[in-house]
Amino acid sequence: MMAASLLRRDKKSTAAHLKAELNRTDNSSGVLQLQELLDRVFNPERPAGDTEALEWCKALLAGGDGFEEFCKTVRSYDNATLCGLVWTANFVAYRCRTCGISPCMSLCAECFNNGDHTGHDFNMFRSQAGGACDCGDSNVMRESGFCRRHRSKTGANVPSVPRDLLLMSELVLPRFIICIVQYLREGYSEPDPSTERDLQKVLQQLEPQISFLEELTKMGGAMRTVLTKILTNQQTFKDLSMGQEENVYAKNNYDKYLSALKSSGLVSSEEKAGAGSLEQPSGAGALSILGAAAAASPDDSAKEEDRDGGQGLGQRKRVKLSSSTKDPSIMDVLKHKCFLEELLFWTIKYEFPQKMVTFLLNMLPDQDYKIAFTKTFVQHYAFIMKTLMKSHESDTMSNRIVHISVQLFSNEELARHVTEECQLLDIMVTVLLYMMESCLIKSELQDEENSRHVVVNCGEALLKNNTYWPLVSDFINILSHQSVAKRFLEDHSLLMLWMSFVSFFQGMNLNKRELNEHVEFESQTYYAAFAAELEACAQPMWGLLTHCKVKETQEYTKTVVRYCLETLQMWFDAISFVDEPAPNQVTFHLPLHRYYAMFLSKAVKCQGLDLDTLLPDQEMLMKIMVHPLQIQASLSEIHSNMWVRNGLQIKGQAMTYVQSHFCNSMIDPDIYLLQVCASRLDPDYFISSVFERFKVVDMLTMASQHQNSVLDSEQERPMLEGALTFLVILLSLRIHLGMADDEILRAEMVSQLCMNDRTHSSLLDLIPENPNPKSGIVPGSYSFEAMLSAVADFKAPVFEPGGSMQQGMYTPKAEVWEKEFDPIMVILRTVYRRDVQSAMDRYSAFLKQSGHFSGNPWPPYKERTPLHPCYKGLVRLLHCKTLHIVLFTLLYKISMDHQNMSEHVLCMVLYLIELGLDNLLQEEREEEEPCIEEHCHDSWFPGTNLISNLNHVINYVRVRVPETAPEVKKEPPPSTSTDCSAFSQSSGRSSGHQRENLRTAQVFSLVAERRRKFQEIINRSSGEASQAVRPKSSATKWVPPGSPPQLVTEILEIRESMLSLLVKLHHKLSAKQNSFYPPWLEDPEAFVKLDSIKYSHGDGITAIERILTKAAIRSRQNRRSIQEICRKISPPVPPKKNSPADKKTMDKEERRQKARERQQKLLAEFASRQKSFMETAMDVESPDADVAMDLGSSEQQVSEVLYDCVICGQSGPSTDDRPTGLVVLLQASSVLGHRCKSTELKKLPTSDEERIYPEDTCGAANDVRLAMLQRFFKDSSCLQSVSIGWEGGVYVQTCGHTLHIDCHKSYMESLRNDQVLQGFSVDKGEFTCPLCRQFANSVLPCRPGRGVELGPWHAHSNKNIVTLVKEVEELQEHLGTFPVSSISSESNLSKEMESLIKDIKNTTQKKYMDYSKTPGSPDNDFLFMYSVARTNLELELVHRGGDLCCGGASAAAKRSCLNQLFHVMAMHMRLYSIDSAYNPWTKLTQLTHKDLKICDDDRPEVPMLFRDVPSLLIIFVLTMPQPLRKEHFTCIVKILYTLQYVHAITVLSVKFTPEERLAWKTSGALKKNTCNAEKCSETLLSHVISELCKGKSFYEVANDELSMLTSSIWSPQSIEYALQQFCLPFLRITSLLQHHLYGDDLPSCLREEEFSVLASCLGLLPSTFQPSIQSSSASCLEWSVSAFDLISQWCSEVTAFADAQKKHAVTLLVQDPHWSAPHLLHLPENYNTIFQYYHRKACTVCNKVPKDPALCLVCGTFVCLKGLCCKQQSYCECVLHSQHCGAATGIFLLINASVIIIIRGHRFCLWGSVYLDAHGEEDRDLRRGKPLYLCEERYRVLEQQWVSHTFDHINKRWGPHYNGL
Repeated sequence: MMAASLLRRDKKSTAAHLKAELNRTDNSSGVLQLQELLDRVFNPERPAGDTEALEWCKALLAGGDGFEEFCKTVRSYDNATLCGLVWTANFVAYRCRTCGISPCMSLCAECFNNGDHTGHDFNMFRSQAGGACDCGDSNVMRESGFCRRHRSKTGANVPSVPRDLLLMSELVLPRFIICIVQYLREGYSEPDPSTERDLQKVLQQLEPQISFLEELTKMGGAMRTVLTKILTNQQTFKDLSMGQEENVYAKNNYDKYLSALKSSGLVSSEEKAGAGSLEQPSGAGALSILGAAAAASPDDSAKEEDRDGGQGLGQRKRVKLSSSTKDPSIMDVLKHKCFLEELLFWTIKYEFPQKMVTFLLNMLPDQDYKIAFTKTFVQHYAFIMKTLMKSHESDTMSNRIVHISVQLFSNEELARHVTEECQLLDIMVTVLLYMMESCLIKSELQDEENSRHVVVNCGEALLKNNTYWPLVSDFINILSHQSVAKRFLEDHSLLMLWMSFVSFFQGMNLNKRELNEHVEFESQTYYAAFAAELEACAQPMWGLLTHCKVKETQEYTKTVVRYCLETLQMWFDAISFVDEPAPNQVTFHLPLHRYYAMFLSKAVKCQGLDLDTLLPDQEMLMKIMVHPLQIQASLSEIHSNMWVRNGLQIKGQAMTYVQSHFCNSMIDPDIYLLQVCASRLDPDYFISSVFERFKVVDMLTMASQHQNSVLDSEQERPMLEGALTFLVILLSLRIHLGMADDEILRAEMVSQLCMNDRTHSSLLDLIPENPNPKSGIVPGSYSFEAMLSAVADFKAPVFEPGGSMQQGMYTPKAEVWEKEFDPIMVILRTVYRRDVQSAMDRYSAFLKQSGHFSGNPWPPYKERTPLHPCYKGLVRLLHCKTLHIVLFTLLYKISMDHQNMSEHVLCMVLYLIELGLDNLLQEEREEEEPCIEEHCHDSWFPGTNLISNLNHVINYVRVRVPETAPEVKKEPPPSTSTDCSAFSQSSGRSSGHQRENLRTAQVFSLVAERRRKFQEIINRSSGEASQAVRPKSSATKWVPPGSPPQLVTEILEIRESMLSLLVKLHHKLSAKQNSFYPPWLEDPEAFVKLDSIKYSHGDGITAIERILTKAAIRSRQNRRSIQEICRKISPPVPPKKNSPADKKTMDKEERRQKARERQQKLLAEFASRQKSFMETAMDVESPDADVAMDLGSSEQQVSEVLYDCVICGQSGPSTDDRPTGLVVLLQASSVLGHRCKSTELKKLPTSDEERIYPEDTCGAANDVRLAMLQRFFKDSSCLQSVSIGWEGGVYVQTCGHTLHIDCHKSYMESLRNDQVLQGFSVDKGEFTCPLCRQFANSVLPCRPGRGVELGPWHAHSNKNIVTLVKEVEELQEHLGTFPVSSISSESNLSKEMESLIKDIKNTTQKKYMDYSKTPGSPDNDFLFMYSVARTNLELELVHRGGDLCCGGASAAAKRSCLNQLFHVMAMHMRLYSIDSAYNPWTKLTQLTHKDLKICDDDRPEVPMLFRDVPSLLIIFVLTMPQPLRKEHFTCIVKILYTLQYVHAITVLSVKFTPEERLAWKTSGALKKNTCNAEKCSETLLSHVISELCKGKSFYEVANDELSMLTSSIWSPQSIEYALQQFCLPFLRITSLLQHHLYGDDLPSCLREEEFSVLASCLGLLPSTFQPSIQSSSASCLEWSVSAFDLISQWCSEVTAFADAQKKHAVTLLVQDPHWSAPHLLHLPENYNTIFQYYHRKACTVCNKVPKDPALCLVCGTFVCLKGLCCKQQSYCECVLHSQHCGAATGIFLLINASVIIIIRGHRFCLWGSVYLDAHGEEDRDLRRGKPLYLCEERYRVLEQQWVSHTFDHINKRWGPHYNGL
């Protein structure tokens, strides 16, 4: 048949043929052919993995062209103006708050970098769930932020698409898509418990097909349009979905699909059958009724009937669904009309595979698609929720859902459209309700048996794993759009539904106080509860509140408030609540209360509504107040350790409740609600409720003893403090009572800063902000920054000496401490109680420092913002008798020293009195005459005004006391009435005593008082007059059963008023009599002064003075009373009955005082001991500290050096048998090898063009040089001509402490047995110095005998040079003969020395030691050993800054161990002898004869001029017998200087141009015969030139090589300078060596004088020399044989070699000894530069983009951290690189974290970051994503630690890396 023939042809021509056929006007045959072909190609019974169909598809689409070309062509017609790039989790994107309209706006890096966002508030973030780029979408962001590509409306000028281009696509793709759909249907199986269903497998097979679809979407707008048509065309779907009739496969496939659809509704189809009638099957959940109600006619659904829920939920009122939702589609089984719908359906069924999600999102830039897809998504919403709840991978799935929904719902237009057309709000609320109904349990709050209330169970997975998060997040997202929120607020039935949803959370996670056992299992469900309330209740609430800001929205607020109250009433009924909360239980979750509170606050603050119109009756207010008050009391109980048996989690709840992210949705509304209740309820009732809730009623008695039925005595004080503090907060907090937003922000900021200095980010985190992102005060917004700079000073990040890094901190300005510090706000906001103390400590430190107050200050009193008129009633609390009685009682108790009183109690009492004086009630006039007798019904106080009550004297009080109390008199006086039950309220004028002064104040029972008030209110509201007191209030409560002492009534004589008590307390606090003298008597201005002060510092004494003065200002009566009291007052005498107790307290005080003095004395003694110990400890220095002895006198007694052992503490010399050693750290170092020639720093490459060339480093240069020497010269001679150790050299450093080596061994043993996890490994010999804890890994034995060479060894000699040269030569012959002391064959000392040598060799890697061609040759070992000495000298030079100008024993010197190290090396070196024939000394000091040059080895020795002079110096010194005499050392130096100088001249001559060379040659030759020729640079130069010219071609090569180097003319001055510079490195090393061997001081000098100063130090210049005279380098020369002959001999060696190897001769000769100091790479200023280039860069080894990329900051290599891809022999790449680049020290910058890690050997540590944000903070892991800038100072510190090898000492947190980095 035709299709078969088509199939056999190649795809390309077939496609071309078909395309031509289809383009004809009559294309029916073409269509037919194509259909047949497609039927064959897309045979659904083929396996999905078969790619043949995909190949055909590509070919057909391209219609004869190549597929790549086709893609290009289609792209050229791309008319999209949106970016729409879709990304998945972990992608790095940007968010700019300045440009965003929606808070979810995000940009891809490309669009961000191409837009202009300078100065904007943006951050970089790692996507959690995935996202899409919004560039070009003006619904989500402002156009100014678009990038260049999407700014212009590109769509306009794109040509229209030719019809034939996409013709094939339109015909082929529908078949391709149905094919995918059929595979999805086929592969899906319902989750079956018995078999593991493998959805992943199906998806993997489909991978190529779905990827192909994704590719199509990326072709741009033209192709997307085609796809949209196909996906949304209902006809195509109808035709293809069922398949043709005769196709059995298609039929079965379709049936599978139908059965999958069955379970997609919220109500399954069986339940639907009964939905028409209202008789529901009892098993259905509450929402099935919703379905039923919706399906039935609207009037039916209005009938409300209670029914018994099948889940045993008790009686639930049925929820009415809004009648507008006649469309039962929310509940129904889904029906699909197009491909898009079915594709989404399968996407959900397969739990949102990433590829499918990406494909669906990639289509979004197409507007038509966007709308269709959003509707489809909404239609499937309920189904999504069902799938999500069943899913095992709910986390991943949640992310994918939000990935989609955030793209759809952030767009206000779209959200509004769907809300109107598809009932989006109804769907969301219903779905949320349905979801929560799956996990309801019966509430146990209040009345456990009869409660009808249900709450969510926080232990369920749904809440614990935040499974509800995507749905809630969508809901919050759409509520942020004003148009949508208004619809919600207008739809009453929806609001009602929502309130019932919120009530599921009301009272969840109930805590019951454990009274007996500690709870067995501490559940952590409280996290889930707090998260749920914040996300599911509070955030939608904030979302709604943002739309209720203006007068026009009053109606909305009224509606919400009405529904809140209704729902609250239903809740109170459901838990059958009357007026007493159940004891010992608390729930922190009252979202209904908080909704009510927040809407009230908004109504008053923004909408100008009158508060009273929104409040319910008194009875309801009393109920509303109970639970929030219960929480406040419980907070206090938890902090008083009353809940300790409930475990730590209850503390966790108390902390979360006030924590910054929760406080403004929890504690703030609660306190506001209590403030509202307090301002409207009877003040006496409120105050008594508070003290009753806090369980401290029993304490408030005048008696010195009492019984408390509910608290232990140690809990009484904290609970009383808690109650008083709560009252103070309640009365002084103004957050919702009249503060403006700016003032609130300021107060919050000040309170956080007062607790501690804060970083910018932690401050942002701690300031509670409105959780809804659209609220206007965004953190980082303008007001935040402006406010911060107003209240705080920035402290730049500093370095502490310990090396610990500081962040940039903000600290309060002085005037903030002075005027704004508010302890009340601090107490409210502290999560940890210690923060309150910290704030007070900082406050008192400030006062001391600024001289305001030196004592121990009390929390300052601060005047408050005036109250909003609505809340004026709150002040009545301060003017009610109940409070005054409490205050009086407490003042009395404190003055009498009753137990459980504290300074804090007094402080709060005074605070309350002062608040009362500052907030007077309006109605009352200032001068109030005393009240008329009749008002006074309880004989405590005449009226309610605090001012007049202050001076009211109370004479007698009746109290109930235990019989055992001291107050009990044996026979009661006749004057007392006996009828005094705790509750009697009679005004105690008993037995005819009518006189005023004998009136007794009754025992005041707060509880009874409260009951009475409650009764009154209830009666008033219900209009019944019956006075039935509720049975609970019987008197039995006061006598706990079984408590032995009976209570009896006594009358106390008091005769005090509050004023007199205050004056007494003043005396008591100041501890002297008559301390208070009314200030206004002598200074009439006192009043005026006081009024102007808004804020005051001081302690209790000042507080009392202030209060008394205020009282005097407010009323003349008080003024008189105070003066009266002060006149009368004698020392306050407590009643006699108290005397025994009183005496006790006095004794106690004295005893305390004495104890304190004893303690002081002990402490002082201890301190002095400690000081002397420290002084001795600091004296233990290395032997070099003894250099101070007089060096001149040779007759001095030579005393042995004594060492202190820091382990056993004994002092003594180091001996052969018991050697002492220095604690040292050996480490391999490549720092020297990383030095460069140029002083310009190497830059870190940040683009592909930039590179770093490692060839010019010191290490590389020396390697090349040695290799070249080894090519041409004898190996053994090569190995003595250079030093190694530039890379991997061993550096030895010490802390300067010494110990006996045997002590050290036992110390190591004890460390080995000590199982504590140390940061070091004892097996590798690591330990910390026992004294200073510095890290170390070996011990360097100290030699016996003197410290530094003194006496005869040191004197300058007068022998001439020739004699000395001879002596040196003789000494070299006697290599073996060392001073006898150390020859004793195998002493302990020599063993230890050998073991140290072994340690040194183990420190570095093998490759850094083996340079010889014959492995293991002694020469190799010899080279390594003397190079160790060289490395240490060179490093010390680097640490001194590269020169010796500073002179002096540098800071390192006293810690230097070079002297001892040299000695050990010399001992080791005597194993080797230099064959005298090859001894370089002879070549330096004798003229050899030519005929001696016949060698057995075919290779010559290295010419003298190619040798490295400092190396020779060290070889000579180490191989001579020790100790070496100073004169011999100087001789060696002089001889070597001649070699160094000639070398300098030869190098210089090479740099000349031929003309210059000729000129110098002739001019020098003239002077050759002058007397001083050997010390004249000119003659020597000319001689060298003439000698080297003998070689045929030496200079020719030199010219080609070097001619470009010099353009300047060489003058004698410049020549002299060049020679000095060339010789300086040698002089520096030599001077250092001399300094360490002989203890010579290094004089400091100017840089210009350095050469001459060093030369005279070394004895090269005569000692009479004055450094100021400019000396010539030649004048230092001293020749032992004829200079010219010796030079000729040296030059001939070079020319002989040059004839054979021209090029190499010059290279080997011209080596510049100068290297600039070692530096790390130069980093770019902005971190983004590094991040953008490297975080997507592929690794050079494995060509993948690493998960954790890192950069070496020493050489710039890019490595994979922890990457298994680059692992070699179990070493990961970073560790490998650290060994290769830094000899096991690596410094890496982690690109994705911005931090630096240090690898040192087998350990690593996190060093910190050198990039800080604008506020001086690190951003580890780039969590905040703010722009970061290089902190030069930190980078310098890092570099300095690297150069000085102090990583081990300074960084403390090291851990093993097990080669896994």
